Amino acid sequence: MHPRRFRPVVLLLLISALCPGAGALAQQNSAQHKTPSLEDLARAAQNPIADTISVGLENIAMPNTGPQRQTADVFKIEPVIPFRLNAEWNLVTRTTIPGIAQVRFSHEQGRIGGIGDINQIFALTPSHSGALIWGVGPTFSYPSATDPTLGSGRWSAGPTIVALTMPGPWVLGVLANNIWSFAGPSDRAPVNQMMLQYFVTYNFSDGSYISASPIITANWLAKGHDRWIVPVGVGVGKLFMVDKQPINAEIGVYYNLLRPEQASPWQFRASLALLFPK
Repeated sequence: MHPRRFRPVVLLLLISALCPGAGALAQQNSAQHKTPSLEDLARAAQNPIADTISVGLENIAMPNTGPQRQTADVFKIEPVIPFRLNAEWNLVTRTTIPGIAQVRFSHEQGRIGGIGDINQIFALTPSHSGALIWGVGPTFSYPSATDPTLGSGRWSAGPTIVALTMPGPWVLGVLANNIWSFAGPSDRAPVNQMMLQYFVTYNFSDGSYISASPIITANWLAKGHDRWIVPVGVGVGKLFMVDKQPINAEIGVYYNLLRPEQASPWQFRASLALLFPK
């Protein structure tokens, strides 16, 4: 499948499935709650376990990847849906559906595009948090890749932890998990991978902000430089309204201090998220 063809199809299906229900939920509750400010909405968008329905879209371009020094591309759809279990606890689900445009790694293999392995997080979090907002739960990786080169081929799972605080205009936190494979074809390599994302954001009253949120990954079964991807960088964003719809947009650039030999030294990120506050 050509990488440009599957993105619109998946995007339209997901938004059509989620947005109507989310919009109805927001309309039912709008009269019962004070209208949040742009800064409040921006802070909610920056909280991975906020009690707010959202549908995020993110594109990551990685130039100079592989032996042919081509641009690899990952397009993610990330719906976040919270559920109120009772007066004390919420369950926040965060699903990542990646569309991948892989580069050529040999003259025999052309570029490959398709869906990668879907990742899903279930975070149990208190309904009424203090200064420290936290959540814990499992994360799962499903062997949903449309081509063997785009995924692990394995069922994997592990723990997730989220912790953040919001002093004044700041949002400071970390999201981390580790997954291990537990099922799948025996001819596919086992999985033991860590993901750690810290985020440091300063918000302005008009809904704009400056943020650093690099995603650090470690493949514990790899050796040397192939084990780590450690980026550093910065992004800028803004929460704005289109009619009555809150939209969060952000762009950022990150340099990989540590990376596998064939990986790109750069990540160019652009994201857009639709929020449906209660």
